[in-house]
Amino acid sequence: MKYITRDELADVIKTSIPKKDFVIVDVRDDDFRGGNIKGAINKPSRDFLTSVDELIKDTKDIPLVIFHCTLSQVRGPKAARIYEETRRNVLYGKDIPHEVAVLREGFARFQEKYRDDPDLIENWDKEIWSSEWS
Repeated sequence: MKYITRDELADVIKTSIPKKDFVIVDVRDDDFRGGNIKGAINKPSRDFLTSVDELIKDTKDIPLVIFHCTLSQVRGPKAARIYEETRRNVLYGKDIPHEVAVLREGFARFQEKYRDDPDLIENWDKEIWSSEWS
């Protein structure tokens, strides 16, 4: 597992094909409201253990799987580790070369810089992302 910066993720989104070259997994729970990285799949952390097998099935042919939560301090990295370990076990001997990454500083810092870019952020709500996050 590796960490990527918000600028590296923005570059991936703008230069690659979503759900073919990469997929973004947002593990925020109720805090998913108010905006998300464009095209991200929401797999709430509270249900992650019960949905990880389905996520692996849906992403097994995608070479870059990126996880995040609000700050990527606990939920995002934990989900990435669970995904990586489970994928290794489920696809043992049949897996493609791939990377699992975590967005450093999470959605909070990503939206701080890119909230006005519709190629990168969707459903953004300024009422939810008050000056506390900006």
